[in-house]
Amino acid sequence: MYYPFFDPTMILVLPALLLSLWAQFRVKSTFDRFSRVRSSKGVTGAQVARMLLDRFGLSSVPVDRVAGALTDHYNPRDRTLHLSDSVYSSSSIAAIGVAAHEVGHAIQHSEGYAPLMFRNRIAPAVGLVSNMAIPLFFIGFLMRGQFLMNLGIVLFLGAIVFHLVTLPVEYNASSRAISILNGTGALSPDELKGARSVLNAAAWTYVAAALMAVLQLVRLLVLRNSRER
Repeated sequence: MYYPFFDPTMILVLPALLLSLWAQFRVKSTFDRFSRVRSSKGVTGAQVARMLLDRFGLSSVPVDRVAGALTDHYNPRDRTLHLSDSVYSSSSIAAIGVAAHEVGHAIQHSEGYAPLMFRNRIAPAVGLVSNMAIPLFFIGFLMRGQFLMNLGIVLFLGAIVFHLVTLPVEYNASSRAISILNGTGALSPDELKGARSVLNAAAWTYVAAALMAVLQLVRLLVLRNSRER
């Protein structure tokens, strides 16, 4: 039975919610820990990003500063790399690891890395339909309309595909980051361990997001089936 103020199926997404909270705590605590450890070469995140981009023939990709903490990203639409305040001018191991990760995305783009290119193509459509999926489902649920419920579920599948394809994109970018930092000597072997810890912690946030999407789909299916009885 469905209760307006308490939905028992919410317990299905509880594991993903707990994992998400743990992942957020871990990435923040790990980043904070290694943001206090300066690299032996004293170069900043912005300097490392510029050096690595130039080394891979991406001198046309600018490195811009963006406000906020852990708001770092590579924008494939305008081919611009954005580093947050806590990374751009910092010479910490954490900052260098994050900067190299974003360079990894720029390299993926330049090489036509298939998962990234696929994610870029579906991102606009997924952003639109995923916002419609849940409202459509629950309109159908309240009206006992199977068509709307099924449509909501089909649209929500787009979000799941997006989250699942994000996993190899992010893990590959981190793997590239560690490899190029090691190959260029930007970090020493001991410092690389710290950078790897930061990137591994960040990866768990994407795992949590993918799990949340999958369990949310399971919840929608359970609710739909309950309406068929």
